[in-house]
Amino acid sequence: MGVDKNENEETVETTKPEEERNNNHIKETNKPIETNKYNEINEQKQTQNGQKIIEPNREEMAHYVQNLMNSGLSLHSNIIKDEMLLPDSKTVARFSPIWKQTLASMAAICLTFTAGLTSGYSAILLPQLKASDSSIPTDESTASWIAAMAALPMAPGCLIAGWLMEKFGRRNAHYMVCAPFLLGWILIASANNLALMLLGRFFTGLCVGLLGPLGPVFISETTDPKHRGIFLAGISLAIAVGILVAHLIGTYVHWQWTAIICCVFPIISVVLLSMVPESPTWLISKGEIEEGVKAFGWLRGYSDEAKAELKAILEKKKVEDSKPVMTLKQKLISLKSPELIKPLMIMIIFFVTCQFSGVNAVAFYSIEIIEKAVGKGLDHYLAMLVIDTTRTIMSVVACVICKKYGRRPLCMVSGVFTAISMVGLAMFLYFTDGKQTNMTWIPLTCLMTYICAISVGLVPLPWMMCGELFPSKTRGLGSGISSATTFVSFFIVVKTAPGMMTNLGEVVTFLSYGLIALLGTGVLYFILPETKGKSLQEIEDKFKKPKESIA
Repeated sequence: MGVDKNENEETVETTKPEEERNNNHIKETNKPIETNKYNEINEQKQTQNGQKIIEPNREEMAHYVQNLMNSGLSLHSNIIKDEMLLPDSKTVARFSPIWKQTLASMAAICLTFTAGLTSGYSAILLPQLKASDSSIPTDESTASWIAAMAALPMAPGCLIAGWLMEKFGRRNAHYMVCAPFLLGWILIASANNLALMLLGRFFTGLCVGLLGPLGPVFISETTDPKHRGIFLAGISLAIAVGILVAHLIGTYVHWQWTAIICCVFPIISVVLLSMVPESPTWLISKGEIEEGVKAFGWLRGYSDEAKAELKAILEKKKVEDSKPVMTLKQKLISLKSPELIKPLMIMIIFFVTCQFSGVNAVAFYSIEIIEKAVGKGLDHYLAMLVIDTTRTIMSVVACVICKKYGRRPLCMVSGVFTAISMVGLAMFLYFTDGKQTNMTWIPLTCLMTYICAISVGLVPLPWMMCGELFPSKTRGLGSGISSATTFVSFFIVVKTAPGMMTNLGEVVTFLSYGLIALLGTGVLYFILPETKGKSLQEIEDKFKKPKESIA
């Protein structure tokens, strides 16, 4: 879909006080490039406090021109036109920018919903495969392979996604994910042997990993800072709803028909992606200035705040073009820059805290915990749906409060209550020592408090901030590495949980989860920045200043 402003905007009034001088500059672009032309333009620009911008020296100008020549761009497109890309015009919008941002976010969220379907699918698949009339004979070993095959490629998928989004763009990378996602569900739906089933699970699991960094980055770069939090919180909501829907459909429908239904959502995502532009930040970083500005205007409108943010992005691009072309060695050295290392360490700690607080271990073994508290005879499917519904409701709550409250207070409240509920559950199991009591409401309250607390903060916040903290030039790499961390931690926790419960006991296991949640929250209190309402450029600039607080 084109993103030309004329499709959705009616120009009412346009003022160009320097039109004649700009036209003269345009005519001069066919002549040899001279340094004083660049300086003449920059002398006209002033900062808001009235101080002139520092003019580039001849060496910087030489690097700038060389970079333009190497990239096949012209001086006209990068020096002259960026002065006219933000016209002082009054426009009447037919569609509010918030609806366009919603459309762009829904394209990513729909694929994330499909990832939630993948996560919840094995819970309804395995019981049906173990039935006597199953077309794929399944024992305990086979079932474990089917369940684990989806998790196996998730971490590598995150790293691949970092390269894909930087090389081909955020929207194009989403397009690339749709194909293997659809293929995976088709293979599962048509599987009549173990090999096809494992191959289908591998493809769907790979796509879940690919979407780890993709969704947050695309949403962050296409939404307004004022609304970015609620859109990013939609990622966790989509996963929770996807798990719930997979469990709900699979409870009443055969596993093959469930897979066929899941095939629909990658197709819907392709339709939505075709209706929105590529990330303007990525386009501008690749030198596609005009396309990037058109995309930015289509998504964000032409308010003063939007103009200021776009101007900062263009200025950053101009500064980067004035620097010499980096060698491979210099690029590797630049990866040690504080604007990458600092957010990377923060995100790794955040993801590890979330996973080692036992979020997936408790989800996997919550039925056994409830049985231990209230006894046997519990309807497993009913318990599963109750837990899924609670998780979904709290994800909706997270979307609402993320718009009103900052990331830091939400993280602190979530972390503290997560720790208290886990420690409380451990203490109850310690004092009852497996004996039946009439106080079964205590462990149930602890478990539900845990699900509510962790679902409203520690689970959604890392995915939200994964797309916010990293600088634009390394956003793919940083988000890929940090997202891979959570899937590695996920595997470790789920793999070690049964052994810990058997060898150490439930009390030590849940107490460990609670203490890790408390310790991690304490560390995050000192290092986690507040990003609510800040532009991505503001967040990036803060990390470049080592002595300045980023909270």
